[in-house]
Amino acid sequence: MKLLLALYFFILAIIQMGLFFGIYHYYRSQNVVKPSPYWMGSLLISLAGLIVFGGGILTIDDIATPQFNFTIANALFYTAAVLQALFCFSLNRPIPRVFKIGFAISILVFLIIFEWLRNVATFEIRTAFMTILASTFYVWQIFEIRKKRMQEPSSQLSYLQYASSAELFFALGRLAIVVVSSFTIRQVEQIPQILILFTITQLVMNTLSYIAIGGYWAERIALANAKSRLENQEIKALLLERETLIGSLLKANKTASTGALSASIAHELNQPLGASSLNIQFLQKKLADGELNPGMQKEILDTLLADNQRAANIIRSLRSIFSESEVKSTKINVANLVQIVLDIVTPEVHSKNIQIALRLDPNLQIHANAGEIQQVILNLVNNAIQALASCAQADKRLTIEGAYVNDGIQISVADNGYGIPAEARAHLFELLSSTKTSGMGLGLWLCNHIVLRHGGSIWFEEAVGGGAKFIFQLPVESIEA
Repeated sequence: MKLLLALYFFILAIIQMGLFFGIYHYYRSQNVVKPSPYWMGSLLISLAGLIVFGGGILTIDDIATPQFNFTIANALFYTAAVLQALFCFSLNRPIPRVFKIGFAISILVFLIIFEWLRNVATFEIRTAFMTILASTFYVWQIFEIRKKRMQEPSSQLSYLQYASSAELFFALGRLAIVVVSSFTIRQVEQIPQILILFTITQLVMNTLSYIAIGGYWAERIALANAKSRLENQEIKALLLERETLIGSLLKANKTASTGALSASIAHELNQPLGASSLNIQFLQKKLADGELNPGMQKEILDTLLADNQRAANIIRSLRSIFSESEVKSTKINVANLVQIVLDIVTPEVHSKNIQIALRLDPNLQIHANAGEIQQVILNLVNNAIQALASCAQADKRLTIEGAYVNDGIQISVADNGYGIPAEARAHLFELLSSTKTSGMGLGLWLCNHIVLRHGGSIWFEEAVGGGAKFIFQLPVESIEA
Protein backbone atom coordinates (compact mmCIF):
# COMPACT_ATOMS: atom_id res chain seq x y z
CA MET A 1 0.00 0.00 0.00
CA LYS A 2 2.75 2.44 0.99
CA LEU A 3 4.73 1.62 -2.16
CA LEU A 4 1.69 2.19 -4.38
CA LEU A 5 0.92 5.56 -2.78
CA ALA A 6 4.55 6.64 -3.04
CA LEU A 7 4.52 5.58 -6.70
CA TYR A 8 1.52 7.84 -7.37
CA PHE A 9 3.36 10.81 -5.91
CA PHE A 10 6.56 10.01 -7.82
CA ILE A 11 4.67 9.67 -11.11
CA LEU A 12 3.00 13.06 -10.61
CA ALA A 13 6.41 14.52 -9.70
CA ILE A 14 7.93 13.16 -12.91
CA ILE A 15 5.04 14.58 -14.96
CA GLN A 16 5.46 17.99 -13.36
CA MET A 17 9.23 17.82 -13.81
CA GLY A 18 8.81 17.09 -17.53
CA LEU A 19 6.33 19.95 -17.76
CA PHE A 20 8.73 22.32 -16.00
CA PHE A 21 11.77 21.55 -18.17
CA GLY A 22 9.71 21.46 -21.35
CA ILE A 23 8.24 24.88 -20.62
CA TYR A 24 11.60 26.22 -19.45
CA HIS A 25 13.39 25.27 -22.69
CA TYR A 26 10.47 26.46 -24.80
CA TYR A 27 10.41 29.89 -23.21
CA ARG A 28 14.18 30.24 -23.41
CA SER A 29 13.81 30.24 -27.21
CA GLN A 30 11.21 33.03 -27.03
CA ASN A 31 12.05 36.70 -26.59
CA VAL A 32 8.55 38.11 -26.94
CA VAL A 33 6.75 36.97 -23.75
CA LYS A 34 8.53 35.67 -20.66
CA PRO A 35 6.73 33.29 -18.25
CA SER A 36 5.65 34.54 -14.85
CA PRO A 37 8.14 33.62 -12.10
CA TYR A 38 5.20 32.94 -9.76
CA TRP A 39 3.75 29.95 -11.59
CA MET A 40 7.15 28.62 -12.72
CA GLY A 41 8.31 28.79 -9.09
CA SER A 42 5.04 27.20 -7.94
CA LEU A 43 5.50 24.30 -10.38
CA LEU A 44 9.10 23.71 -9.30
CA ILE A 45 8.22 23.79 -5.57
CA SER A 46 5.17 21.57 -6.12
CA LEU A 47 7.24 18.78 -7.73
CA ALA A 48 9.77 19.07 -4.89
CA GLY A 49 6.91 18.63 -2.40
CA LEU A 50 5.65 15.54 -4.29
CA ILE A 51 9.09 13.93 -4.15
CA VAL A 52 9.56 14.66 -0.42
CA PHE A 53 6.03 13.47 0.41
CA GLY A 54 6.40 10.30 -1.68
CA GLY A 55 9.70 9.50 0.00
CA GLY A 56 8.15 10.08 3.41
CA ILE A 57 5.34 7.58 2.74
CA LEU A 58 7.89 4.81 2.17
CA THR A 59 9.39 5.26 5.65
CA ILE A 60 6.33 6.19 7.71
CA ASP A 61 5.17 3.82 10.49
CA ASP A 62 2.60 5.83 12.44
CA ILE A 63 0.48 8.34 10.50
CA ALA A 64 -0.55 9.96 13.79
CA THR A 65 3.08 11.00 14.47
CA PRO A 66 4.90 11.24 11.08
CA GLN A 67 8.50 12.33 10.57
CA PHE A 68 9.65 15.92 10.10
CA ASN A 69 9.91 15.44 6.33
CA PHE A 70 6.09 15.60 6.19
CA THR A 71 6.28 19.10 7.67
CA ILE A 72 8.74 20.05 4.91
CA ALA A 73 6.55 18.47 2.20
CA ASN A 74 3.38 20.24 3.37
CA ALA A 75 5.26 23.54 3.69
CA LEU A 76 6.34 23.09 0.05
CA PHE A 77 2.72 22.40 -0.98
CA TYR A 78 1.59 25.52 0.88
CA THR A 79 4.31 27.63 -0.78
CA ALA A 80 3.33 26.28 -4.20
CA ALA A 81 -0.31 27.16 -3.51
CA VAL A 82 0.67 30.69 -2.42
CA LEU A 83 2.72 31.27 -5.59
CA GLN A 84 -0.04 29.92 -7.84
CA ALA A 85 -2.60 32.19 -6.16
CA LEU A 86 -0.25 35.18 -6.56
CA PHE A 87 0.10 34.33 -10.24
CA CYS A 88 -3.68 34.46 -10.67
CA PHE A 89 -3.76 37.73 -8.74
CA SER A 90 -1.03 39.18 -11.01
CA LEU A 91 -3.22 38.59 -14.07
CA ASN A 92 -5.38 41.55 -13.05
CA ARG A 93 -3.04 43.93 -11.24
CA PRO A 94 0.54 44.30 -9.97
CA ILE A 95 1.22 42.53 -6.70
CA PRO A 96 1.80 45.05 -3.87
CA ARG A 97 5.01 44.74 -1.90
CA VAL A 98 3.02 44.27 1.31
CA PHE A 99 1.38 41.15 -0.22
CA LYS A 100 4.75 39.62 -1.01
CA ILE A 101 6.07 40.30 2.49
CA GLY A 102 2.86 39.07 4.11
CA PHE A 103 2.83 35.75 2.24
CA ALA A 104 6.56 35.23 2.89
CA ILE A 105 5.83 35.59 6.61
CA SER A 106 2.79 33.28 6.30
CA ILE A 107 5.04 30.50 4.98
CA LEU A 108 7.19 30.71 8.10
CA VAL A 109 4.06 30.77 10.29
CA PHE A 110 2.66 27.75 8.45
CA LEU A 111 5.89 25.82 9.04
CA ILE A 112 5.67 26.48 12.78
CA ILE A 113 1.95 25.62 13.02
CA PHE A 114 2.22 22.42 11.00
CA GLU A 115 5.24 21.27 12.96
CA TRP A 116 3.19 21.74 16.13
CA LEU A 117 0.27 19.83 14.54
CA ARG A 118 2.64 17.04 13.52
CA ASN A 119 3.53 16.47 17.15
CA VAL A 120 0.18 16.96 18.90
CA ALA A 121 -2.64 16.55 16.36
CA THR A 122 -4.13 13.56 14.54
CA PHE A 123 -3.98 12.69 10.85
CA GLU A 124 -7.58 13.88 10.44
CA ILE A 125 -6.90 17.31 11.98
CA ARG A 126 -3.83 17.88 9.82
CA THR A 127 -5.76 16.82 6.70
CA ALA A 128 -8.65 19.14 7.60
CA PHE A 129 -6.19 21.99 8.20
CA MET A 130 -4.54 21.48 4.79
CA THR A 131 -7.82 21.13 2.86
CA ILE A 132 -9.27 24.30 4.41
CA LEU A 133 -6.15 26.30 3.46
CA ALA A 134 -6.13 24.78 -0.04
CA SER A 135 -9.83 25.51 -0.54
CA THR A 136 -9.28 29.14 0.45
CA PHE A 137 -6.58 29.53 -2.20
CA TYR A 138 -8.70 27.75 -4.84
CA VAL A 139 -11.64 30.12 -4.24
CA TRP A 140 -9.29 33.09 -4.57
CA GLN A 141 -7.79 31.67 -7.79
CA ILE A 142 -11.22 31.05 -9.33
CA PHE A 143 -12.31 34.61 -8.51
CA GLU A 144 -9.17 36.16 -10.08
CA ILE A 145 -9.32 33.91 -13.18
CA ARG A 146 -12.99 34.72 -13.74
CA LYS A 147 -12.21 38.44 -13.43
CA LYS A 148 -9.42 38.15 -16.00
CA ARG A 149 -11.61 36.16 -18.41
CA MET A 150 -14.22 38.94 -18.37
CA GLN A 151 -11.55 41.38 -19.58
CA GLU A 152 -9.66 39.03 -21.89
CA PRO A 153 -11.43 35.89 -23.14
CA SER A 154 -9.06 32.90 -23.24
CA SER A 155 -9.72 29.19 -23.69
CA GLN A 156 -6.66 28.31 -21.59
CA LEU A 157 -7.89 30.46 -18.71
CA SER A 158 -11.22 28.61 -18.97
CA TYR A 159 -9.35 25.31 -18.59
CA LEU A 160 -7.47 26.75 -15.62
CA GLN A 161 -10.74 27.81 -14.00
CA TYR A 162 -12.23 24.33 -14.54
CA ALA A 163 -9.10 22.67 -13.08
CA SER A 164 -9.14 25.00 -10.04
CA SER A 165 -12.84 24.29 -9.53
CA ALA A 166 -12.12 20.55 -9.65
CA GLU A 167 -9.29 21.01 -7.12
CA LEU A 168 -11.74 22.85 -4.86
CA PHE A 169 -14.30 20.05 -5.23
CA PHE A 170 -11.88 17.28 -4.33
CA ALA A 171 -10.33 19.30 -1.46
CA LEU A 172 -13.78 19.82 0.06
CA GLY A 173 -14.49 16.12 -0.55
CA ARG A 174 -11.39 15.16 1.44
CA LEU A 175 -12.51 17.49 4.24
CA ALA A 176 -15.95 15.87 4.31
CA ILE A 177 -14.44 12.35 4.43
CA VAL A 178 -12.17 13.06 7.41
CA VAL A 179 -14.99 14.89 9.23
CA VAL A 180 -17.37 11.93 8.97
CA SER A 181 -14.69 9.34 9.79
CA SER A 182 -15.64 7.40 12.95
CA PHE A 183 -12.16 6.23 13.90
CA THR A 184 -8.58 7.52 14.16
CA ILE A 185 -6.26 6.55 11.29
CA ARG A 186 -2.82 5.48 12.47
CA GLN A 187 -1.57 3.24 9.63
CA VAL A 188 -1.36 3.85 5.89
CA GLU A 189 -3.46 0.74 5.33
CA GLN A 190 -6.30 2.30 7.37
CA ILE A 191 -6.70 5.28 4.98
CA PRO A 192 -10.07 4.91 3.19
CA GLN A 193 -9.79 4.22 -0.53
CA ILE A 194 -12.13 7.11 -1.31
CA LEU A 195 -9.81 9.51 0.57
CA ILE A 196 -6.80 8.24 -1.39
CA LEU A 197 -8.76 8.63 -4.65
CA PHE A 198 -9.77 12.20 -3.82
CA THR A 199 -6.22 13.08 -2.75
CA ILE A 200 -4.59 11.71 -5.91
CA THR A 201 -7.30 13.24 -8.12
CA GLN A 202 -6.79 16.63 -6.46
CA LEU A 203 -3.07 16.41 -7.23
CA VAL A 204 -3.86 15.38 -10.82
CA MET A 205 -6.14 18.43 -11.16
CA ASN A 206 -3.33 20.54 -9.74
CA THR A 207 -1.00 19.21 -12.46
CA LEU A 208 -3.67 19.97 -15.09
CA SER A 209 -3.88 23.55 -13.77
CA TYR A 210 -0.13 23.93 -14.37
CA ILE A 211 -0.59 22.59 -17.90
CA ALA A 212 -3.43 25.11 -18.46
CA ILE A 213 -1.20 27.95 -17.24
CA GLY A 214 1.54 26.79 -19.62
CA GLY A 215 -1.04 26.76 -22.42
CA TYR A 216 -2.12 30.28 -21.48
CA TRP A 217 1.43 31.57 -21.81
CA ALA A 218 1.85 29.72 -25.11
CA GLU A 219 -1.37 31.44 -26.20
CA ARG A 220 0.13 34.79 -25.17
CA ILE A 221 3.27 34.03 -27.16
CA ALA A 222 1.23 33.09 -30.25
CA LEU A 223 -0.67 36.39 -30.01
CA ALA A 224 2.56 38.33 -29.47
CA ASN A 225 4.19 36.60 -32.45
CA ALA A 226 1.16 37.35 -34.63
CA LYS A 227 1.30 40.98 -33.50
CA SER A 228 5.05 41.05 -34.14
CA ARG A 229 4.56 39.64 -37.65
CA LEU A 230 1.90 42.28 -38.33
CA GLU A 231 4.19 45.01 -37.02
CA ASN A 232 7.05 43.65 -39.14
CA GLN A 233 4.83 43.77 -42.21
CA GLU A 234 3.87 47.34 -41.35
CA ILE A 235 7.53 48.23 -40.80
CA LYS A 236 8.47 46.66 -44.15
CA ALA A 237 5.68 48.62 -45.82
CA LEU A 238 6.91 51.81 -44.14
CA LEU A 239 10.50 51.10 -45.18
CA LEU A 240 9.37 50.48 -48.76
CA GLU A 241 7.40 53.70 -48.64
CA ARG A 242 10.46 55.43 -47.20
CA GLU A 243 12.67 54.13 -50.02
CA THR A 244 10.09 55.26 -52.57
CA LEU A 245 9.92 58.67 -50.91
CA ILE A 246 13.70 58.98 -50.83
CA GLY A 247 13.81 58.11 -54.53
CA SER A 248 11.16 60.73 -55.23
CA LEU A 249 13.05 63.28 -53.14
CA LEU A 250 16.27 62.53 -55.01
CA LYS A 251 14.47 63.12 -58.30
CA ALA A 252 12.88 66.26 -56.88
CA ASN A 253 16.28 67.39 -55.61
CA LYS A 254 17.79 67.02 -59.07
CA THR A 255 14.85 68.92 -60.52
CA ALA A 256 15.19 71.61 -57.84
CA SER A 257 18.93 71.89 -58.49
CA THR A 258 18.28 72.30 -62.21
CA GLY A 259 15.59 74.88 -61.50
CA ALA A 260 17.80 76.68 -59.01
CA LEU A 261 20.65 76.76 -61.54
CA SER A 262 18.33 78.20 -64.19
CA ALA A 263 16.92 80.79 -61.78
CA SER A 264 20.40 81.67 -60.52
CA ILE A 265 21.72 82.18 -64.05
CA ALA A 266 18.77 84.43 -64.84
CA HIS A 267 19.25 86.30 -61.56
CA GLU A 268 22.99 86.82 -61.95
CA LEU A 269 22.91 87.61 -65.67
CA ASN A 270 20.37 90.35 -65.10
CA GLN A 271 23.03 92.90 -64.11
CA PRO A 272 25.59 92.47 -66.95
CA LEU A 273 22.79 92.17 -69.49
CA GLY A 274 21.14 95.29 -68.07
CA ALA A 275 24.44 97.15 -68.28
CA SER A 276 24.93 95.97 -71.86
CA SER A 277 21.43 97.12 -72.75
CA LEU A 278 22.11 100.61 -71.36
CA ASN A 279 25.42 100.86 -73.23
CA ILE A 280 23.78 99.75 -76.47
CA GLN A 281 21.02 102.35 -76.04
CA PHE A 282 23.69 104.97 -75.32
CA LEU A 283 25.61 103.91 -78.43
CA GLN A 284 22.46 104.06 -80.55
CA LYS A 285 21.69 107.57 -79.29
CA LYS A 286 25.21 108.83 -80.04
CA LEU A 287 25.08 107.32 -83.52
CA ALA A 288 21.69 108.87 -84.19
CA ASP A 289 22.94 112.29 -83.00
CA GLY A 290 26.19 111.95 -84.91
CA GLU A 291 28.17 112.63 -81.78
CA LEU A 292 30.14 109.35 -81.67
CA ASN A 293 33.88 109.81 -81.81
CA PRO A 294 36.52 107.03 -81.98
CA GLY A 295 37.48 107.39 -78.30
CA MET A 296 33.92 107.16 -77.07
CA GLN A 297 33.23 104.28 -79.46
CA LYS A 298 36.20 102.34 -78.10
CA GLU A 299 35.14 103.01 -74.50
CA ILE A 300 31.59 101.82 -75.11
CA LEU A 301 32.71 98.70 -77.00
CA ASP A 302 35.25 97.83 -74.32
CA THR A 303 32.48 98.13 -71.71
CA LEU A 304 30.18 95.89 -73.78
CA LEU A 305 32.97 93.34 -74.17
CA ALA A 306 33.63 93.39 -70.41
CA ASP A 307 29.91 92.88 -69.69
CA ASN A 308 29.80 90.02 -72.16
CA GLN A 309 32.83 88.34 -70.58
CA ARG A 310 31.29 88.85 -67.14
CA ALA A 311 28.10 87.14 -68.30
CA ALA A 312 30.13 84.24 -69.69
CA ASN A 313 32.06 83.99 -66.42
CA ILE A 314 28.79 83.94 -64.47
CA ILE A 315 27.48 81.02 -66.53
CA ARG A 316 30.71 79.06 -66.13
CA SER A 317 30.82 79.83 -62.39
CA LEU A 318 27.22 78.83 -61.77
CA ARG A 319 27.61 75.60 -63.71
CA SER A 320 30.60 74.66 -61.57
CA ILE A 321 28.72 75.65 -58.39
CA PHE A 322 25.93 73.15 -59.03
CA SER A 323 28.22 70.33 -60.15
CA GLU A 324 29.31 67.62 -57.74
CA SER A 325 32.96 67.97 -58.64
CA GLU A 326 35.51 69.37 -56.22
CA VAL A 327 36.08 73.12 -56.03
CA LYS A 328 38.87 74.22 -58.37
CA SER A 329 40.80 76.68 -56.24
CA THR A 330 43.69 78.98 -57.01
CA LYS A 331 45.64 81.51 -55.00
CA ILE A 332 43.75 84.82 -55.10
CA ASN A 333 44.31 88.25 -53.63
CA VAL A 334 41.18 89.36 -51.79
CA ALA A 335 41.91 93.09 -52.34
CA ASN A 336 42.04 92.56 -56.11
CA LEU A 337 38.81 90.55 -55.98
CA VAL A 338 37.05 93.30 -54.02
CA GLN A 339 38.32 95.93 -56.46
CA ILE A 340 36.88 94.00 -59.43
CA VAL A 341 33.50 93.98 -57.65
CA LEU A 342 33.73 97.72 -56.92
CA ASP A 343 34.57 98.45 -60.56
CA ILE A 344 31.35 96.69 -61.54
CA VAL A 345 29.13 98.54 -59.06
CA THR A 346 30.84 101.97 -59.15
CA PRO A 347 28.32 103.61 -61.53
CA GLU A 348 25.39 102.53 -59.36
CA VAL A 349 27.21 103.51 -56.15
CA HIS A 350 27.87 107.03 -57.49
CA SER A 351 24.33 107.45 -58.77
CA LYS A 352 22.94 106.71 -55.27
CA ASN A 353 25.51 108.81 -53.39
CA ILE A 354 26.88 105.86 -51.40
CA GLN A 355 30.21 106.14 -49.66
CA ILE A 356 32.49 103.09 -49.79
CA ALA A 357 34.79 102.22 -46.86
CA LEU A 358 37.44 99.50 -47.28
CA ARG A 359 39.24 97.90 -44.34
CA LEU A 360 41.32 94.99 -45.62
CA ASP A 361 44.36 93.40 -44.00
CA PRO A 362 47.45 93.87 -46.18
CA ASN A 363 48.35 90.97 -48.44
CA LEU A 364 45.07 89.18 -47.68
CA GLN A 365 45.30 85.97 -49.75
CA ILE A 366 43.40 82.73 -49.93
CA HIS A 367 43.15 79.52 -51.96
CA ALA A 368 39.62 79.39 -53.42
CA ASN A 369 37.65 79.59 -56.64
CA ALA A 370 38.02 83.22 -57.64
CA GLY A 371 34.82 83.37 -59.69
CA GLU A 372 32.68 81.88 -56.95
CA ILE A 373 34.06 84.06 -54.13
CA GLN A 374 33.70 87.12 -56.39
CA GLN A 375 30.07 86.13 -56.90
CA VAL A 376 29.53 86.02 -53.11
CA ILE A 377 31.06 89.47 -52.56
CA LEU A 378 29.15 90.92 -55.53
CA ASN A 379 25.82 89.58 -54.27
CA LEU A 380 26.40 90.94 -50.77
CA VAL A 381 27.48 94.34 -52.13
CA ASN A 382 24.47 94.50 -54.47
CA ASN A 383 22.14 93.69 -51.56
CA ALA A 384 23.73 96.49 -49.51
CA ILE A 385 23.37 98.96 -52.41
CA GLN A 386 19.69 98.05 -52.84
CA ALA A 387 19.11 98.41 -49.09
CA LEU A 388 20.75 101.86 -49.09
CA ALA A 389 18.84 102.90 -52.22
CA SER A 390 15.57 102.55 -50.33
CA CYS A 391 16.97 104.42 -47.33
CA ALA A 392 16.05 108.12 -46.93
CA GLN A 393 19.09 109.21 -44.90
CA ALA A 394 21.71 111.42 -46.50
CA ASP A 395 24.85 109.69 -45.16
CA LYS A 396 24.82 106.29 -46.87
CA ARG A 397 27.79 104.05 -46.14
CA LEU A 398 28.84 100.64 -47.42
CA THR A 399 31.72 99.03 -45.54
CA ILE A 400 33.77 96.07 -46.74
CA GLU A 401 36.19 94.48 -44.27
CA GLY A 402 38.57 91.54 -44.56
CA ALA A 403 40.96 90.10 -42.01
CA TYR A 404 42.77 86.98 -40.92
CA VAL A 405 41.19 85.23 -37.93
CA ASN A 406 42.30 82.25 -35.89
CA ASP A 407 40.26 79.80 -37.95
CA GLY A 408 40.88 81.30 -41.41
CA ILE A 409 39.87 84.41 -43.27
CA GLN A 410 36.78 86.55 -42.62
CA ILE A 411 35.12 89.02 -44.99
CA SER A 412 32.13 91.23 -44.14
CA VAL A 413 29.86 93.58 -46.06
CA ALA A 414 27.85 96.08 -43.98
CA ASP A 415 25.49 98.98 -44.65
CA ASN A 416 23.84 101.60 -42.46
CA GLY A 417 20.37 101.15 -43.93
CA TYR A 418 17.16 100.11 -42.20
CA GLY A 419 18.40 96.57 -41.48
CA ILE A 420 16.45 93.32 -41.76
CA PRO A 421 13.19 92.60 -39.89
CA ALA A 422 13.57 90.14 -37.01
CA GLU A 423 10.94 87.74 -38.41
CA ALA A 424 12.88 87.38 -41.69
CA ARG A 425 16.30 86.62 -40.20
CA ALA A 426 15.68 82.91 -39.59
CA HIS A 427 15.05 82.32 -43.32
CA LEU A 428 17.65 84.62 -44.89
CA PHE A 429 19.65 81.87 -46.57
CA GLU A 430 16.73 79.69 -47.68
CA LEU A 431 15.96 79.19 -51.34
CA LEU A 432 13.17 81.45 -52.69
CA SER A 433 13.11 83.42 -49.43
CA SER A 434 13.60 87.16 -49.95
CA THR A 435 13.34 90.27 -47.77
CA LYS A 436 12.75 92.42 -50.87
CA THR A 437 9.35 92.75 -52.51
CA SER A 438 10.90 92.30 -55.96
CA GLY A 439 13.53 89.74 -54.95
CA MET A 440 13.65 86.12 -56.11
CA GLY A 441 15.21 84.76 -52.95
CA LEU A 442 18.30 83.45 -54.75
CA GLY A 443 21.19 85.79 -53.90
CA LEU A 444 21.80 84.88 -50.25
CA TRP A 445 20.95 81.24 -50.85
CA LEU A 446 23.57 81.16 -53.60
CA CYS A 447 26.10 82.84 -51.33
CA ASN A 448 25.46 80.23 -48.66
CA HIS A 449 25.77 77.43 -51.23
CA ILE A 450 29.13 78.71 -52.47
CA VAL A 451 30.56 79.30 -48.99
CA LEU A 452 29.50 75.82 -47.86
CA ARG A 453 31.17 74.33 -50.96
CA HIS A 454 34.39 75.93 -49.75
CA GLY A 455 33.94 74.49 -46.25
CA GLY A 456 33.08 77.83 -44.69
CA SER A 457 30.09 79.51 -43.09
CA ILE A 458 28.06 82.68 -43.56
CA TRP A 459 25.83 84.54 -41.12
CA PHE A 460 24.02 87.79 -40.43
CA GLU A 461 24.63 90.37 -37.70
CA GLU A 462 23.18 93.78 -36.95
CA ALA A 463 25.64 96.48 -37.99
CA VAL A 464 26.94 98.88 -35.38
CA GLY A 465 24.69 101.96 -35.44
CA GLY A 466 21.97 100.15 -37.41
CA GLY A 467 21.79 98.35 -40.71
CA ALA A 468 22.76 94.89 -41.90
CA LYS A 469 26.09 93.11 -41.81
CA PHE A 470 26.81 89.84 -43.59
CA ILE A 471 29.95 87.92 -42.70
CA PHE A 472 31.41 84.84 -44.32
CA GLN A 473 34.41 82.88 -43.17
CA LEU A 474 36.52 80.32 -44.97
CA PRO A 475 38.56 77.75 -43.03
CA VAL A 476 42.27 77.96 -42.38
CA GLU A 477 42.88 75.05 -44.76
CA SER A 478 41.94 77.35 -47.65
CA ILE A 479 44.78 79.75 -46.80
CA GLU A 480 48.20 79.17 -48.26
CA ALA A 481 50.81 78.87 -45.52
